[in-house]
Amino acid sequence: MFFDDHAPQHFHVEYAEFKAVIDIKKLELIEGSLPRRAQELALDWAELHQAELLEDWNLCAARQQPKKILPLK
Repeated sequence: MFFDDHAPQHFHVEYAEFKAVIDIKKLELIEGSLPRRAQELALDWAELHQAELLEDWNLCAARQQPKKILPLK
């Protein structure tokens, strides 16, 4: 996430040479591409942490430091 980023609410994913953007509310890839397994993992993680991602989006929009979100294990 970036401060003052554009709508819709989203986060950026980087995996090897791949880059993508995932919509937080719809839980879908909206830009770029990822290998199938990486995309599934990113979407599973986003589903588990959707409320935290939305909270961080709002913090970034208010130019405040987002909170850490645990990675997949």
